[in-house]
Amino acid sequence: MPVRTFADWGDPEPGFLEVDFVAHSGVSTAGAFVQTLVLTDIATGWTECVPVVFRSGALVLEALRAAQTLFPFPLKGVDFDNDGAFMNEPVVAWCRAQKLEVTRSRAYRKNDQAWVEQKNGAIVRRIVGYGRFEGMAAAAALAKLYAAVRLQTNLFQPSFKLRKKVRVGAKVTKYWHPPVPPAGRALASGRVDAASIARIVDLLNRADPVVALAAIRAAQADLGKRVDRRGIAPSAYESPVLVDLAAAIADATRNGERREIHRRPYHRVKPVPKRPSMLEPHRLEIEAWLDAQPAMTAVDVLARLKDRHPDRFNASHLRTMQRLVKAWRADQAARIVRHGMEALTPLPIAGMVLPLARNPVTALGNISG
Repeated sequence: MPVRTFADWGDPEPGFLEVDFVAHSGVSTAGAFVQTLVLTDIATGWTECVPVVFRSGALVLEALRAAQTLFPFPLKGVDFDNDGAFMNEPVVAWCRAQKLEVTRSRAYRKNDQAWVEQKNGAIVRRIVGYGRFEGMAAAAALAKLYAAVRLQTNLFQPSFKLRKKVRVGAKVTKYWHPPVPPAGRALASGRVDAASIARIVDLLNRADPVVALAAIRAAQADLGKRVDRRGIAPSAYESPVLVDLAAAIADATRNGERREIHRRPYHRVKPVPKRPSMLEPHRLEIEAWLDAQPAMTAVDVLARLKDRHPDRFNASHLRTMQRLVKAWRADQAARIVRHGMEALTPLPIAGMVLPLARNPVTALGNISG
């Protein structure tokens, strides 16, 4: 199978795709979990996402068949990574039977699939998040979410496309095409047949961006309930109210948006018990020693305690003693500072009017002046 890098694409016509998996495994990759097959067209940026219940070559084949019906123009080529779910005889043979040009990227070179990798973050991770999803119900909820996302991102959301890069010495300057939605880029390419143009125009006439956004928010709320339940209990889908959506968007604009798919803050339920220090019964005795000998070290204090209480103290308690001595010295230093400031309070001098000053040190400075 030929290898294709990022620099080998050039300016292809619509229909050549990069294909990749996004895992919804949460913090652990153990067991079976839902994955999203992401397909991105190089020429237009049109992206389709198809959820699969688990990673399997047979399910990849079914997802590719579904993607053929989702793209408005015929597919002409697919570029895979070196995943075993793609690089197997059934998938490759089916693609070639469909007259698709099959290529692969280099191993451990993600930049070879930069187009689809960018969509993995900008669409899947931004819309779905990083939670773990398992089971058929979670895959169905993801499919419902992607059905609304495809209209919003492909028909109405503008995106940049790199036109060229110019290197002058060590500096690389990038030039971009004006931001256009993938549908507009496909219509303006001049390399899409009449049937595909009619299909895109029909999608534009029937789709509503506000309704699509409301469907995305409702599907995200349904999907967010499955992050903790691992996709076991299904829930009914309710049509969103556009008035509530407008109010929610206005509130999110003012206070920041927090969706159901975002990571929840950790709240400890069980209170943290605070154990009394083992030095607490001897604190007064230790402070008396330190008052008598301020230069006494924690090692000397611990040695005295070991002599008096050999059954309770040993060398392993040195760090605890060091913390107590450090706290005592910090308290003494603060006390010295407080007493010093009180001693600096100026006394009135006969025949002299002192200027008002909030700081006693400032007043003394005025006297000395």
